[in-house]
Amino acid sequence: MNRYYYDLHIHSCLSPCADNDNTPYNIAGMAALLGINIVALTDHNSCLNLPAFFKAAKTYGIIPVAGMELTTAEEVHLVCLFEDLAKAMEFGREIDSYRVKIKNKTNIFGEQLILGEEDKLIGSEEFLLPNATTVTIEKAPEIVAKYGGICYPAHIDRQSNGILAMLGFMPEKPVFNCVEFNNPANADELIKKHNLQNKKIIISSDAHYLTDIKEKQNYIELDDEPYSSAKVRHQLFRYLKGEI
Repeated sequence: MNRYYYDLHIHSCLSPCADNDNTPYNIAGMAALLGINIVALTDHNSCLNLPAFFKAAKTYGIIPVAGMELTTAEEVHLVCLFEDLAKAMEFGREIDSYRVKIKNKTNIFGEQLILGEEDKLIGSEEFLLPNATTVTIEKAPEIVAKYGGICYPAHIDRQSNGILAMLGFMPEKPVFNCVEFNNPANADELIKKHNLQNKKIIISSDAHYLTDIKEKQNYIELDDEPYSSAKVRHQLFRYLKGEI
């Protein structure tokens, strides 16, 4: 068993609310500099910068996780994570069919940049990404599971798109194995108030700027013998799914 520091919620320049300097290679480089071992890229309702991020992660020696921050029909944010990049891209294509497509106004919301290897600009997303999809909270885990992934409520301690703020409670169904906090100082009170003692607590940055990514703080102990990044990622998913 070894300690792996993680951040499972970071946005790239594909998310309009993120800084254009939050490129896949800059994120991977910053994570490596700060001593973070496992990083998930989780742009709003899209996976289009994941291929570049996986290449960047290999360059900088970190373990990448394919992700998305899904906005449900209830305007609740869910972190969706996938063990396999190809499956994540398939998920992204399905979610695209559930998006309500409103043309992005870059002067108001920001650019939505799609980058390739070495952060080369290869395109941009025409339609605004963060707005609500037509996927309900109840339906989301089913779609995610179809692609071998896991999802859980993002930043439940925040007013903006947190499940507790939007619904006022943690629903009994669907059952989430994990919940994410943005600020660990808020955890104990909300865990007790909403009976979350049986949930795995994930603490991630929701970074929209490179300076939002914090030095290594939060970790999970994982079995990595014999070592490979694929094994560590697999063990991480076993942990998140409650199998270990």
